[in-house]
Amino acid sequence: MQATNTKLLISGNNTLAIKREDLLFPEISGNKYRKLKYQLAKILASETKTILTFGGAYSNHIAAVAAIGKKHDLRTIGIIRGDELKNSISDNPTLSFAQDHGMNFEFVTREAYRQKESMIFLESLERKHGSFHLIPEGGTNELAIKGCTEILNTEDAQYDYICVPVGTGGTLAGIVSSLLPHQKAIGFSALKGTFQKELIETHTANKNFEIIDSFNFGGYAKIDEDLVRFINEFKSTHKIQLDPVYTGKMLYGIFDLMQKQYFKENSRILAIHTGGLQGIAGMNQTLKKKKLPLIL
Repeated sequence: MQATNTKLLISGNNTLAIKREDLLFPEISGNKYRKLKYQLAKILASETKTILTFGGAYSNHIAAVAAIGKKHDLRTIGIIRGDELKNSISDNPTLSFAQDHGMNFEFVTREAYRQKESMIFLESLERKHGSFHLIPEGGTNELAIKGCTEILNTEDAQYDYICVPVGTGGTLAGIVSSLLPHQKAIGFSALKGTFQKELIETHTANKNFEIIDSFNFGGYAKIDEDLVRFINEFKSTHKIQLDPVYTGKMLYGIFDLMQKQYFKENSRILAIHTGGLQGIAGMNQTLKKKKLPLIL
């Protein structure tokens, strides 16, 4: 399945288009569909029909796994960071969605959550929940990266720069693996730091990429009035909704770099819209508490 590209604007001698991965599926959109595609095929072919995974309060990944579980009649278990959340599921749009789609939760302290990759912790979860297929936080593993190599298609050979939001790095790793020699990928980190580079280098020998964290707005899921204004103006101008954690920061960064003439002349730039729109409702709750403008 391929997403369509929408031409946005011409800035000087450069053109910018956006690949609408967010439109692939209503509930399993963008890179979450790509990451889960081959993992789902493996699960459906096995005898074990339970998925266990990890995520935070407003995790796109948690919502996507829950939706896939309901669609394919699979049992899903979400290990959720923050034991205080267990009493406020109904007030949390993401957790309410996941619960309505059949996901069972186990809420753990942040200290316990940091042990999510330890064998002792995972074995304790298996004793409690029975056999399961483990999908890591964010969904990134070998099969996820394989799925993300399919984001670009033959039509995208015309582009010189491929811009991607970066969380765990799995989507960017897939993109970099499928680049043509004349193309460069730019990852816009939603977190402080460019640590994802190590993961990408373990999955591809391609070196034609860089990761920029200059537009993280203070860190993961951090946002300010300037970014909210940009997202709302972008929607008003281009009729495309951006999410505040990933695509909003990426497009903000692309526009800034275009103004600073970062891109070579006569370049064609493609931005990957990775979805994540379900998180807007939760972010608006936070913005309302802080008495900041809301995402429209």
